[in-house]
Amino acid sequence: MRVLTSLVLAGTCLTTAAAALAEPLTLERITASPALSGPGARNVKFSPDGERVTFLRGRVDDQFQLDLWEYNFRDNVTRRLVDSSIVGGNAVISDAEKARRERARTAALHGILEYSWAADGQRLLVPIGGDLYLVDVSQTPRARKIASGNVLDPKISPKGRFVSFIRAQNLFVIEIASGKETQLTFDGGGAIHNAEAEFVAQEEMHQSSGYWWAPDDSAIAFKRFDESPVPVARRFEIYADRTEVVEQRYPGAGQKNVLVSLAIVSPAGGAPRTVDLGPERDIYLVRADWTSDSTQLVYQRESRDQHRLDLIAVDAGSLAQRTLLSETSATWIDLNDDLRFLKSGKGFVWASERSGRKHLYLYDLNGKLLHPISSGEWGIDNLLAVDEEAGRVYVAANKDAVIDKQVYALALDGSAPAAPIRITRADGWHEVAFGRKGKAFIDTWSDPETPPQVSVRGLDDAPIAWIEHNELNASHPYAPYASSHVPVSYGSLQAADGQTLYYSMLKPLGFDPAKRYPVFVQVYGGPGVQSVARKWGGHFEQYMAQQGYVVFKLDNRGSARRERKFTDVIYKTLGQHEVQDQLTGIDWLARQSFVDPKRIGVFGWSYGGFMTLRLLAAGSDKIAAGVSGAPVTDWSLYDTHYTERFIGTPQANAGGYAQSAVFAHLDGLRSPLFLIHGMADDNVLFTNSTRLIDALVKRGVLFDLMTYPGAKHGVSGSVNQLHVFRKMDAFFRQHLKDVPLSPPTKG
Repeated sequence: MRVLTSLVLAGTCLTTAAAALAEPLTLERITASPALSGPGARNVKFSPDGERVTFLRGRVDDQFQLDLWEYNFRDNVTRRLVDSSIVGGNAVISDAEKARRERARTAALHGILEYSWAADGQRLLVPIGGDLYLVDVSQTPRARKIASGNVLDPKISPKGRFVSFIRAQNLFVIEIASGKETQLTFDGGGAIHNAEAEFVAQEEMHQSSGYWWAPDDSAIAFKRFDESPVPVARRFEIYADRTEVVEQRYPGAGQKNVLVSLAIVSPAGGAPRTVDLGPERDIYLVRADWTSDSTQLVYQRESRDQHRLDLIAVDAGSLAQRTLLSETSATWIDLNDDLRFLKSGKGFVWASERSGRKHLYLYDLNGKLLHPISSGEWGIDNLLAVDEEAGRVYVAANKDAVIDKQVYALALDGSAPAAPIRITRADGWHEVAFGRKGKAFIDTWSDPETPPQVSVRGLDDAPIAWIEHNELNASHPYAPYASSHVPVSYGSLQAADGQTLYYSMLKPLGFDPAKRYPVFVQVYGGPGVQSVARKWGGHFEQYMAQQGYVVFKLDNRGSARRERKFTDVIYKTLGQHEVQDQLTGIDWLARQSFVDPKRIGVFGWSYGGFMTLRLLAAGSDKIAAGVSGAPVTDWSLYDTHYTERFIGTPQANAGGYAQSAVFAHLDGLRSPLFLIHGMADDNVLFTNSTRLIDALVKRGVLFDLMTYPGAKHGVSGSVNQLHVFRKMDAFFRQHLKDVPLSPPTKG
């Protein structure tokens, strides 16, 4: 296990300091600045020349406002490169950018949210508030504005000659040397969007961009979509002082999607050339990329039912096409970003779950399978890097522990696919970015006792430099609460079909095994997410444990980072197996000598909100109370790509939709319910809750309700978050503890 000497000393100092400063967490402090987790570092990158590591960091006085920082290897100094308050001022962002941030789950943040490096490692492109700045780091860093007017999705071209961006639904480029701006598309506006990713692509396909540069700067491939076929959902966004009627083209399950096309254009301008996507127009264009020599555009086309995915190569000159490979599934295809073209031109690396677990395969450029790169009773999370010179491939995976994330090395030639070499040594969670030509990586590591620490490491895991040591010492924001920190324990149970279900648990502060405690069960339960993980986080969970609750989480079948046998159980009916597994966990809790089985409560948000409702409906005899935040109540109200992936269309699976919705089960809901929803939610539409409210009223069911004016899917902002936490705290005290509330304190 990796523990650096300085960290051991820091822990020794903390023992004394924390004893003197010991105090329990408060809700006020959880939502205040500076962040309890410490300075932190977001979007950490190596510069292309390997001389710097850049990252975004929240300010001491406002953890949600991000500035751009660097660590310079030449002088071993960390400094702020761009102060967002000076450069960006109080910029007003466009509605399109607000929506994009909501899709990226960064709506609560402001300042600098993204940046990109030029290939020479001397310049950075920094967007702030719809304007673009070019930062020269070769001298005293200064930011020069090069474009304005609410631009979206800016990029520096791979060779560094151009800056590209979207303005008013059209694609533009600026030649950096001359400053000349060229408009590349002209028909954008209204229902026509150029170089953007449509709503479901951003929300469900992890596709944040709709255009892709050729590696030699010779061309740009871009998506064009027409959203006129998509039904208009007229919804009301209710704010404190006004109500706005928003006509959002929202593709609900079973309804029409956008019409999508793909084209190639030169950065010098001229008419775009359209790529033939085939006779079937009701498809998803889920990914696009270029071969290393820029001669071929390669795109991924997914069928509407998500049972088939084709990888297709297009000759950039003639536009002639050939299918390299196809993936099929009887349930659904999981998308990934693990396609890599070898710089040698000898082939590409591809990830597939065809064996039942996600593994890597090597193909030649004609689509012929050469050999597996990985195999066995484990699966990768994602491909991190390919080092052709050393013949190695680096991946993230949970091979040694499902609750961990580690880095492993594999042989590119497939000589030892069943014997990956573990690179990261410390148990816990590693988020890694490779650089320096694959000879080093940036490691953001944490465990339940250690806030995220960011370091640069060699391929032997030896530390090269600290980017953010984030020692939990006496000066750390979390230091006053460290001695009250409750440790997390992990375990496993068996599902009805014998599969393993992992759980985490915090026992109350000052735990007495002779007492019986109330339980706070936190649930998500939906596909694509793993809740039980050995990493730092969960300040509200810590708060609840310090308030005298057993805190429990369990990953039910369907959850992420498991084999397809585990995830595919939910196909065609949502909520059935997930609820069964959560009740298995609740039944196990009820048998523990330290648990009061009559005081078990449940909380979840989004899919977790849906799960809370279904759990109360199925187990009100076991669950004393529940809080449901922003729940999906009727899956026909949710979007096409997500919903149809798991239960098909309402037209083809009407029974599955009826059983997956909460309304068929509401007669069983007898325990106290607290319902929460943002009144401007454009993801899980507020209609989900209004329909539920109507159904509960007609049944004569009494419940608590809190709606937040102007709030989107994630009720963001420290004021709103504090209010949510206080309301939940009060609700569970009333129904699980019956303990008077302490007066609010200042954090």
